[in-house]
Amino acid sequence: MREGGSGVVATSSTSLELSSNSNSSNGSATASIELLSSGPPQVILERLKDYGQEDTFALWDELTLDERHLLVKDIQTLDLSRLDRIIRCSLGVQGVPSPSIEPVPEPSVSTVEQRTLDQREKWWNMGLKAISQGKLAVLLLSGGQGTRLGSSDPKGCFNIGLPSGKSLFQLQAERILCVQKLALQSVNEGSAGFVPIHWYIMTSPFTDEATRKFFEIHKYFGLEADQITFFQQGTIPCVTKDGRFIMETPYRVAKAPDGNGGVYSALKTSKLLEDMAMRGVKYLDCYGVDNALVRVADPTFLGYFIDKGVVAAAKVVRKAYPQEKVGVFVQKGKGGPLSVVEYSELDQQTACAINQETGRLRFCWSNVCLHMFTLDFLNQVANGLEKDSIYHLAEKKIPSVHGYTNGLKLEQFIFDAFTYAPTTALFEVQREEEFAPVKNANGSNFDTPDSARLLVLRLHTRWVVAAGGFLTHSVPLYLTDITSLLLCWRKS
Repeated sequence: MREGGSGVVATSSTSLELSSNSNSSNGSATASIELLSSGPPQVILERLKDYGQEDTFALWDELTLDERHLLVKDIQTLDLSRLDRIIRCSLGVQGVPSPSIEPVPEPSVSTVEQRTLDQREKWWNMGLKAISQGKLAVLLLSGGQGTRLGSSDPKGCFNIGLPSGKSLFQLQAERILCVQKLALQSVNEGSAGFVPIHWYIMTSPFTDEATRKFFEIHKYFGLEADQITFFQQGTIPCVTKDGRFIMETPYRVAKAPDGNGGVYSALKTSKLLEDMAMRGVKYLDCYGVDNALVRVADPTFLGYFIDKGVVAAAKVVRKAYPQEKVGVFVQKGKGGPLSVVEYSELDQQTACAINQETGRLRFCWSNVCLHMFTLDFLNQVANGLEKDSIYHLAEKKIPSVHGYTNGLKLEQFIFDAFTYAPTTALFEVQREEEFAPVKNANGSNFDTPDSARLLVLRLHTRWVVAAGGFLTHSVPLYLTDITSLLLCWRKS
């Protein structure tokens, strides 16, 4: 297991230091505590004033010496100039009209009915070849806890109730193992020079330790420990509607994860983009942890991506009905880049509009967080997002010293990358074969562990039948030979 750097908000380049640090002698540490017994450190206070955040010290006189020390340390972790830029830019675009949207051009989408057997075979072989050469890495977004599932554990630890009792992490790890086996079988040279698929797993400060421990306890589910790299996404202060920091306690700024799109800055600050380049990685398969049917490192999708010669691609499913609460791909303006808009951004007339030529909804291609990027493009995205510094604002009740306060969480989303892509291709997949979200507790109307388990068992049943097998009531509706499942998938 390799250690990636933390994506936590970077320490200020101005450093805002006291006279002591963690390596100080006891004498100098005592001296620094004595300095805090009067007023706030003047250098830090002036720096906060520069950015209108001096209220961070509003309760200084009520703090103990230890609490004052904790507050100063907390502020020292914040890159104030960067945060000020993000807050100003993000608040500044509120109310600015968005570009008009157009449906995704038909040539940008590979639909299920368009694909020929020859194309699928070609893409499968192209993908396996690239995988066998070590050109594909897998990027898992796994920063969330299973709170809505009734669990405080990382969501990937969740067992959806399959007869095998496997967690989401285990299902995904075993799929990586199987694709590796298939890629190895596809080359004639044998195992010499074969490069295992590297798995980059983004956690958060709330899930990192538990995720690492879960993998260690389960012996990395058969993968080699050194082919997995864990790294943390960042956090960012929660703010009031006028951009002031909200204090969670009198000595700690309220912070929240910076969204799954924080993966781009986290990869950059952790130097993992360079790590990928050193490994010879050219392509990144990126997905969210809460999909029980995700086809990790899908050779066909990778081959399609390479064949199209684009820098970004996404698997999509057809929107089930106009009011379905999913984001959809659109084109921003005539001839503009493809992007994703949330369901809440579409008025009813737009959401219900029908394409008279195809009979589909005009805006029908749902984003299900199954993406493919080139490594070169990820570098461009990380730099572009940092330069533009525009985050999505979510109004939330923020725990604070005054109880729950109306405030804003700032987030970036994984699909923000598509706005920067000069070329994007969409690849339609069957919802019942590749999308089984696990978001809500059993008893909810949709996206529950029960609904995901049913989708998995139904798919495996079809695989058994397609492979010439049959089921009886005394046989569990799952298989343990995942390799034969993948071979069956290839033919389906």
